[in-house]
Amino acid sequence: MSTFLKLILPIGAVIASTVIAVAAPARAGTLANMERERAQLIDAILDAGITPAARQARVEMAQRRLIDLERMVLRDDGLVARNTPHVQRAFANYDLTFLAHASAEKNLTVADVWLEQLGISTQSLLAAKVGRR
Repeated sequence: MSTFLKLILPIGAVIASTVIAVAAPARAGTLANMERERAQLIDAILDAGITPAARQARVEMAQRRLIDLERMVLRDDGLVARNTPHVQRAFANYDLTFLAHASAEKNLTVADVWLEQLGISTQSLLAAKVGRR
């Protein structure tokens, strides 16, 4: 193979991949977007490296976005047509999937609903001991 071809092939591959990426942009579905936002909310709840005021601000902002995304998922008719195990599991675990709506319905904080669904209560946290297994 000539030196010219050795230089042109990698450049051509990069250009081709760029054209393909621009021509077919990646699209995340409403459920994936909601799950990403929910993960960011839980990350804000669990982040020990921030002050309580900063945590509260992050949680409130993420919760507002999550409410909008949950509404979008609930109204997405494409999810009914795409009845995959992922979609079925999401709707089967309503309180974990639609965390903001569940917290409003139960009149609890998002963190309380999330911990309740995981089987963790205030009493179990207070009774827990730090130790090594």
